[in-house]
Amino acid sequence: MAELRTLVLVGGVLLLLGVATTVLHLLRNRDDSSLDTAVLRTFRMRVRAWWVLFAILALAFLIGGTATVVLFGLMGFWALREFITLTPTRPGDHRALFWVFFLFTPLQFVLVGMDLYETFGIDWYALYSIVIPIYGLLFVLARVALAGDYKRFLERVAKIQVGLLICVYCLSYVPALLTLDLPTEEQAAEAAAAPAPTGNAAGAESARNPEAPEPPDGTDAEAEDGDRPYWGANLALLFFFVLIVQLSDALQYAWAQIPSRHPIAPTINPNKTWEGLLGGTGSVALVGAALWWATPFSGEDWWMAAVMSMVIAVMGFGGSITMSAIKRDRGVKDYGTLVEGHGGILDRIDSLCFAAPVFFHLTSLWLEWQRSQ
Repeated sequence: MAELRTLVLVGGVLLLLGVATTVLHLLRNRDDSSLDTAVLRTFRMRVRAWWVLFAILALAFLIGGTATVVLFGLMGFWALREFITLTPTRPGDHRALFWVFFLFTPLQFVLVGMDLYETFGIDWYALYSIVIPIYGLLFVLARVALAGDYKRFLERVAKIQVGLLICVYCLSYVPALLTLDLPTEEQAAEAAAAPAPTGNAAGAESARNPEAPEPPDGTDAEAEDGDRPYWGANLALLFFFVLIVQLSDALQYAWAQIPSRHPIAPTINPNKTWEGLLGGTGSVALVGAALWWATPFSGEDWWMAAVMSMVIAVMGFGGSITMSAIKRDRGVKDYGTLVEGHGGILDRIDSLCFAAPVFFHLTSLWLEWQRSQ
């Protein structure tokens, strides 16, 4: 059942992209001066970028969880490269950057993958949740200091650490959604029918530490003891998250085109308006509520899908405008040229990076609260 939900969600998105591509192609061929060609061109480039993103994501899903983790690991590596390239470095930074790129970046996603398969029965979340914010920071500080170059020391270290946090650490929480212990439909039904627990029994089981055997890679298997969540449910949740982030970006841009415009920070990005933020957030909440069946927020808690969608939209907006501020500071339009018409990979995943850790932790807390009831 969960695998079917994932296939329906993925297939539906690809079908809508096909429809959107056809409609935009027809509009482009129309000789209608009332159409804003700049807006149509922007949406056409967005749809093209979405084809690439969702097609690769769907392929990774079909291959399995490992491929999904690897995919986001490669995206994080490339995004960090774009971020670091954008700002000047000194020779004293190069050795530290070597370890940042070839140790801490892959290590973060390796730890997520080990948590996904519960390698050695260890809760790897306890390590990958701190390895970059603590150990990465301490290493970068010490390694840059050992180079003996003290000019703009704090500025250089801050740049490296901010790039590592945004492009690698925050992005790693997207594939980390696969590690959440989502309840099966049978478990949800039993929980609804069972009396509420009392005493210390409530909340004994954590959403972050499921004790269950490893699922077959890329399958929708349930463990024999019934404790392992639907594999497909995690994939559906991940796809739901990516879809809501991308829709939020598009809907905020669409709402920002209305005649009455009130930019939030015009010196950073005049296209980010209060109309776009409020209209886009409200619209994506309706979409999220309609897709509640692809999330663990089911039954009487369907409204949580709408609330989570609003959180995703607000955090995605924060990521977009923050990365725009960095580009303004560096005097560039895009972070790179990897995605035709839309700059670099970081231009496409900035919203994902900001929304992922918040969505992951709120969902984890909600699951723990549900188990405590």
